[in-house]
Amino acid sequence: MISINPFDVFLWTFRKNEKDVINLYNTLSPVMQLATGGSMLNFGYWSPNHTDPISAQNNLCNVFGNLSELSTATNAIDVGSGLSAPSKLWRDSFPNLNLYDVNINFKQLCFSGYQKNIEFLNSTSTKLPFGNNSVDRVLALESAQHFKPLRDFITESKRVLVQTGFLVLAIPITVQDTSFGKLGLLKFTWSSEHYSLDYLKNLIISTGFKITDEIPIGSHVYDPLADYYVENRPTLKKNILERYPTYVEKILFKSILKMKKASQENIIDYVLLKCVLES
Repeated sequence: MISINPFDVFLWTFRKNEKDVINLYNTLSPVMQLATGGSMLNFGYWSPNHTDPISAQNNLCNVFGNLSELSTATNAIDVGSGLSAPSKLWRDSFPNLNLYDVNINFKQLCFSGYQKNIEFLNSTSTKLPFGNNSVDRVLALESAQHFKPLRDFITESKRVLVQTGFLVLAIPITVQDTSFGKLGLLKFTWSSEHYSLDYLKNLIISTGFKITDEIPIGSHVYDPLADYYVENRPTLKKNILERYPTYVEKILFKSILKMKKASQENIIDYVLLKCVLES
């Protein structure tokens, strides 16, 4: 049984600094693994052909990889790479691609061991360990919401990208007011910054990028994820309770339901953004 101090979790969620994010993921990311049976840590892109977590998560990675045009890339940085499952999928799909997984969380970097065509780098997102104009793609798949300050990450992305390169993000966003009255429980359990789409776009453009693709996919993320959890809760709950206290599953369940409601009320969304450098 994993021991969790609720006060620690509250502090990690409230402060959201790099150390807090590391502690939060090390403590709670196994919940995702127990619920899905895999090592992806994203919400997934659900469709009639992708109706289980692993299939939906792989689909999000494939959609993201195609948007990023990885078939024509040579060197790509996966920033906030988690347990490196997306990089492994991209490596297998694009054998000529060299991937560099950048993660502040050393424990996560050690999860995969040696991987062909993937290099693991323990570094912060705001000081990327690469030379100027040295990579074709900077990728942040459901991770940029944790980068602080986000402007520094985008500025670093501009520095390391070649002129024809892309910065590509998959990120949860807010659409409306994020007060407690609107977000409710998510105000505390959504353990990242709550960036609005307008703020994000203005920040990207102000740092010298042009947004070429903006694809909202929230209805393919939050709603079907919640429906899957509700339908399969007895089995998922049993798996989670093998390692976590009962209250962890209860909070997770209520948060997922609130996430679906907030999505349907157009309070939150999830967007894919493809950005190119202004010439």
